[in-house]
Amino acid sequence: MKSWFKKYLIPICCLLSISSSVSGQFYGLSFSGSETVQDKRTGLDLSPDNTLCLDKSFRLSFDISFQPDQLEYFGYVFRIIDGENRNIDLISNLHSPDASHFVVINEGNSTPHSFDLQNTGIFSDWNRFVFDFDYENQEVRYSFLGISNVQSMSFEPGSCFKILFGANDYPKFKTTDVPPMNIRDIEIVEGGVERNKWLLDQHHGNSAQEKISGQNGHVRHPLWIRKMRMEWKLLKNFTTEGPISVGFNPNDELLYFIGLDSLLSFSCANNRLTRVPYESGRLHLLRGNQSFFDQHQKQLHNIYLDQETISTYDEESQTWNKNFEPPSRLTDNWQYNKFYSPVDSAIYILGGYGHFIYKNKVRRYHLPTETWDSIIPPADAFTPRYLAALGAVDEGAYVLGGYGTFSGQQIHNPTNLYDLVYFDVKERTFKKLFDLKVKEEEFVFANSLVIDEQNRSYYGLIFSKHQYNSNLQLIKGSLDSAVYIEVGNKMPFKFYDINSFADLYYAPKLDRFFAVTLFHNTENQTEAAIFSIAAPPIPVEEENHPETYPGYVIILLIGGTLLLGSVAYYFKKRNTTVPDSHTLARVPQKSQKPIIPGQPAENPHRNDIYLFGVFQLFDDKGDDITKNFTPLIRELFLVILLYTIRWERGISSEKLKDLLWHDKSAESARNNRSVNIAKLKTILAEVKGCQISKETGYWKVNLDPSQINVDYQDYNNIIQDKKFLSKNRIQQLIAIVQRGSFLSNLEYEWLDVFKSEISNEVIDIYINYTNSIDISEDPEFIIEIANYIFYFDMVNEEAMMLKCKALVHLGKHSLAKGVFENFKKEYKNIYDEDFSKDFQTILE
Repeated sequence: MKSWFKKYLIPICCLLSISSSVSGQFYGLSFSGSETVQDKRTGLDLSPDNTLCLDKSFRLSFDISFQPDQLEYFGYVFRIIDGENRNIDLISNLHSPDASHFVVINEGNSTPHSFDLQNTGIFSDWNRFVFDFDYENQEVRYSFLGISNVQSMSFEPGSCFKILFGANDYPKFKTTDVPPMNIRDIEIVEGGVERNKWLLDQHHGNSAQEKISGQNGHVRHPLWIRKMRMEWKLLKNFTTEGPISVGFNPNDELLYFIGLDSLLSFSCANNRLTRVPYESGRLHLLRGNQSFFDQHQKQLHNIYLDQETISTYDEESQTWNKNFEPPSRLTDNWQYNKFYSPVDSAIYILGGYGHFIYKNKVRRYHLPTETWDSIIPPADAFTPRYLAALGAVDEGAYVLGGYGTFSGQQIHNPTNLYDLVYFDVKERTFKKLFDLKVKEEEFVFANSLVIDEQNRSYYGLIFSKHQYNSNLQLIKGSLDSAVYIEVGNKMPFKFYDINSFADLYYAPKLDRFFAVTLFHNTENQTEAAIFSIAAPPIPVEEENHPETYPGYVIILLIGGTLLLGSVAYYFKKRNTTVPDSHTLARVPQKSQKPIIPGQPAENPHRNDIYLFGVFQLFDDKGDDITKNFTPLIRELFLVILLYTIRWERGISSEKLKDLLWHDKSAESARNNRSVNIAKLKTILAEVKGCQISKETGYWKVNLDPSQINVDYQDYNNIIQDKKFLSKNRIQQLIAIVQRGSFLSNLEYEWLDVFKSEISNEVIDIYINYTNSIDISEDPEFIIEIANYIFYFDMVNEEAMMLKCKALVHLGKHSLAKGVFENFKKEYKNIYDEDFSKDFQTILE
């Protein structure tokens, strides 16, 4: 039971801890000012349809902070106006060189106040501003940022007011001068009793909800802080010539886009893009180049790894110190990771992919001497990979996830990786920390992790590599446990691995995350997009939940977890088979109707597609409609279906032409495709949950797993988690593949890759499972598995050895000997040579 607590309860508690750290305390209303046109600036009216009438002395208070690094801070924080058009205003002018950072206007008289802005926390923390309006003494007392002051006023008991924050169009007081501020928790206390409270804790809409009397305010052009922490905002997109790359300067909070003839700089503070031409002439950028800003040396570098060349930019002279040579072939290094180490003043480059090889080589470029060296760690310490995320720290770097394979060869069943490893610069060693507890979807990473060592956490962007029209999702995880949560909404991302790049950055002064996507199109242009989200980002799911979970909810969650654990432990002790949660979560299930005695059983083959064994398709009535396919339409359907399931994005029209109509002109191929697609759609109209589409620019078969079952799709779902092999999952795999080898009655040249891949996968999974258990645990099942391996490979040596050992364990020595002798005969027939081992050797 103790091991169960360590394995399941502790990670769940860690996840609750992470969730609580992004609770709903981050709220308020942000005001857009001079960075936007006048018509789009933010204003808040606390009484949009009338006025606020206050009979007794009252207090107006609110929390305020200011957005850092803005160009202009002049504008009205608030205006309070009575029925006689007498007003008291608070004006911000934080950039003022004189003593007027804040000015109080009282019926035309101004009182300036100045502060040590760096030490007030006005740009990083909430500050309480309080204004007391005393009818009896005819004075207003105010205090903020350590300043207190008293002024006379003319307001009278029973006065009715307009209270306006930011922009307004109130007659005689209309203004569009708005400072870049954030406001929350506005309160009015009348006669010592709380009368109104506007928390400004919404995430959408134009209504500022009032919590006591229900007298809601109205917001023009709101920027809700909760929404800003849940949704990525597209700040800029542009297209420029050539294969550009991106680097981030966290000191000045600038994004650098390195182009062929100019450096483009995007200011994260004010969203302005500037272009500076190179004085050194055109830079010969090559596909696969990456850029990197070293914040320690304050230098911008461009890297082309194939030529072991790193070019450095001089901001003063606007020149690059090196250029690149045209390549003899396409780069051998895509999607690698890089970081600068202050320990040895070197740039480290890890992983990558090129020409069907995944890399785990670590290359080091020593900046002072401009020399290269490298190490190749063992694959069990750092599996060859690409599409991983890296986050640098003082003495090394964390590397998370990716896609690759132990051998580095793409043909050897590459898979998604979810391990977090730490690379120690001094020791030049890797240490695996843990594997992420991955949910249902498989994913890879954008290039960088944002590491928060103080809080032992990280942020990273994940996406599916199997989809062209993919999405980026931000996650927050722990450096000490395998749990993570999704925060923020998704961003669109076009992914094609040699044309796409994505990265994540954090701007500390702005306290915002920035994401950049690059896509190199067929016109030799790069499409760039810049997104931003406020920190700390919060889960989108919170928009429909209370800000914090009550204590009893957490108690119920933990209690429920303990109860489930006790049940699982009980069944385990009884040696009862518990359903495999991974399989239940992954394998799509059509709803099954109960069999009622006395009634005929429903046709079991309704809306089924079988690809293992002989190809068959059953319609909604359960009739076999395979005969309706002509040979060409059948091949067309299968190629679209297999490309959809295997790579998700489907297949392009150009690829279809190459496979099916390579001998025809483009126009003739197009006509043939149109005619046969129309015929195919007619056939599939009889099947539920299966339609042909071209919504993404690729031909796809849209499958609804609640209506249709495809055995190849079930197969893919089962084999996704090769690390979680169980008898239940192996039995489900057997149920699929026992119909026969994949599309055994069909032979197409393009199909050979699928058949070979599936045969190798099935054999590997069977053997991996048998190697994970002792023969004495289940010798009969091992014999069954060995027989199924023989379906795919008649002379598989490991299957023969497993079957012989299992038979001997059951005391069936003569049967084991017969299996061995038959294997020797088949081996001789196929390879025309004798099998080198004897019976006793294979049993040892």
